[in-house]
Amino acid sequence: MPLRTLVILPTYNERDNLPRLLEAILKIGPGLDALVVDDNSPDGTGDQADELASRDSRIKVLHRAGKQGLGRAYVAGFDYALRHAYEYVIEMDADFSHRPEDLPALLSAAAHADVVIGSRNIPGGTTIGWSRVRRFVSRGGSLYTRMILRLPIKDCTSGFKCLSRSALGHLDLEQLLSNGYAFQVEVSHALHQAGLRFAEVPITFPERVAGRSKMTPGIMFEAAILVIRLRLGLARPALAPKALAQKAS
Repeated sequence: MPLRTLVILPTYNERDNLPRLLEAILKIGPGLDALVVDDNSPDGTGDQADELASRDSRIKVLHRAGKQGLGRAYVAGFDYALRHAYEYVIEMDADFSHRPEDLPALLSAAAHADVVIGSRNIPGGTTIGWSRVRRFVSRGGSLYTRMILRLPIKDCTSGFKCLSRSALGHLDLEQLLSNGYAFQVEVSHALHQAGLRFAEVPITFPERVAGRSKMTPGIMFEAAILVIRLRLGLARPALAPKALAQKAS
């Protein structure tokens, strides 16, 4: 297992899931720390995270003033990881739709790739508890994104990712402005433009264990529009100046 790995967990009203999820993550191995990025959850998730962190130094907590969105939560987590010398970061949902038992596969693949995607859409990957309509929409969205942006991955909207420190260094964090699925597309597109190595590993994606889904039509629309903007050059890849210079050369 790679050393100094930070699992970033954006939370908003995840009090029912958080203690069990953190316990399962930290059991994977001593090289993993977890960062809870809480958006002032009304159900007290942030206070609960503080209490858990007081008992385990591998649990870190960032509090934000309000609900600012998934993308900005991950940007805050990326910045924290860079400032605290982590070698890898993992994006992970806090509702058990991303299973802790799939973490070792992502970390193993990270030895040979800059970006590892936990994929529902490659052999061995699957979803549990999804309707045919939801499965069609998810796969259709990934196909749409992959064809228009020519991304080398089958699950373009996956939020289960492992990024190396080097990959983070290629990103202009302040330029990453999307949320939801659009954020995942924006990050993957930028890192593909930088010429980084991608890998996909199959995961099982069950329906969330507790709480309510945060998916909305607006989130899907944001992603669809971003794909077009990136393809037409109306939005530039969120690459750091050094990465942009390397790409231009």
